[in-house]
Amino acid sequence: MYHVLMPIDSSESRGTAQAEAVEALPNASEDVVVTLLYAFDDDDRETDTAPRQIPGGSVAYDRLQEAGIAVEQASRVGEPAAKILEVAEELDADHIVLGGRKRSPARSLLFGSVTQAVLLDAERPVSVTGGEK
Repeated sequence: MYHVLMPIDSSESRGTAQAEAVEALPNASEDVVVTLLYAFDDDDRETDTAPRQIPGGSVAYDRLQEAGIAVEQASRVGEPAAKILEVAEELDADHIVLGGRKRSPARSLLFGSVTQAVLLDAERPVSVTGGEK
């Protein structure tokens, strides 16, 4: 089995792009297991918010299920980049598929984004898909 960690957010277009990237993996319906992860800073929500309850997660979940790809769900409270890396380690994920935001060249130079932090610190392959600006 090839385990993919897919952190999701509220963007349906990013969730769709992430699911499409996973669908394109070789033998995805036979060999891939996806864990949708919702990592958030809001302590009031706790971990009872399932990824499928978030718009981007719902779209990704449905699309992956329709493609015959096994989907699991996880939620974590805390700094998103740290939680993504933590869960990737816990699951011994083979790959992380992030939904990136389009940014201007000047904004892409700024550090601190979740995508940049994961790219810099991940000890496994990371793919970044597109989404709306």
